[in-house]
Amino acid sequence: MSRAILPGALVNGQPATLGVMGGGQLGRMFVQAAQAMGYFTAVLDPDAASPAGLVSHHHIQTDYLHEQGLAQLMQRCAAITTEFENVPAPALTTLGAHRPVAPSADAVAIAQDRAAEKAHFVRCGVPVAPHALIETPAQLAAVMSQPNNSSGGDLFPGILKTSRMGYDGKGQIRVKTREALAAAWAELKSVPCVLEKMLPLQAECSVIVARGADGQMVNFPVQLNLHRDGILAVTSVYEGAVPADLAAQAVQATRAIAEGLNYVGVLCVEFFILEGGQLIVNEMAPRPHNSGHYTLNACDQSQFELQVRTLAGLPLTPPRQHSPAIMLNLLGDLWPEASAKGPTSPAWAPVLALPGTHLHLYGKLSARPGRKMGHLNITGDSVEAVRATALQAAALLGIEAF
Repeated sequence: MSRAILPGALVNGQPATLGVMGGGQLGRMFVQAAQAMGYFTAVLDPDAASPAGLVSHHHIQTDYLHEQGLAQLMQRCAAITTEFENVPAPALTTLGAHRPVAPSADAVAIAQDRAAEKAHFVRCGVPVAPHALIETPAQLAAVMSQPNNSSGGDLFPGILKTSRMGYDGKGQIRVKTREALAAAWAELKSVPCVLEKMLPLQAECSVIVARGADGQMVNFPVQLNLHRDGILAVTSVYEGAVPADLAAQAVQATRAIAEGLNYVGVLCVEFFILEGGQLIVNEMAPRPHNSGHYTLNACDQSQFELQVRTLAGLPLTPPRQHSPAIMLNLLGDLWPEASAKGPTSPAWAPVLALPGTHLHLYGKLSARPGRKMGHLNITGDSVEAVRATALQAAALLGIEAF
């Protein structure tokens, strides 16, 4: 990516077009940011009704490994990104042989495998939770033979997580005993897993950085996150939401992780804050992140604009947050069941009557429990005002108070 792909320019005789693998809500918001800057866009996703495909200039409706689909994406696009980490890394390798791809297939492959991810964190000097890899019956037996002790040397109670394809709490089982571990591994079909020791948590936070091909890197403020049932529910971002010393550690660790990958693109790293104040890295996402959606309304640049800039090789300037913000995740649980007159939706009018509310829906045609349908950003002049409005909005929508 030695030369920038400028908005509105012609590339090989056609308007500069940016592509994205994946057609979900993150792809949709990337497409909208790219279009606002003057780019044409193309989405590759097998779903005819994918949120990103519905708003893009081009929708290539094929599987992610379909040769003709990949060829068509390369033909249309000057550069290509991804909107979720489970896009097959071999597809990104194929694309990367012919077009700039950010993030790279190698970086995405590490994020797709919890064992490789943790090994990368350790190489970068970032603390991780005690854990063990379980890929074979022999490794399972070795973990189960560890002695019990009160010093925390063993891994129980723990969480057994599949090494691959896990997100939003999926592919995870809590285990309190060795017997439960054996049953849990069998329940997960004996696929490669990582057993992590459960640690006493005080809070969770995340950091989003954007890094260009020239090594320039910028970051957003540290985000305080609340999860429910393994899914992000609330993100709060304002001065003091995370203690300053921990915030500085989280930013430094995230930058080290990105540098260690020679990363290009937007990267989110999630952390646990333990009781007592220790910071432990949880996982990374090689893409914009749910916890960064507040940037659409509270910052002078959104995470999606920075994704466009890193992909197109444009200059990166440090984003500035101009308002305290709280983001509420809107799951399908909030949608009333369809009536005889057709599907219904939450009562948005009283919510949007509240000052500083910004509704973002993703264009999904059906709601179901746990499905991310949209988010609500709340901004204001003060933390107190934002929090009061967010709690009012939550009560109106039927979201548990926080």
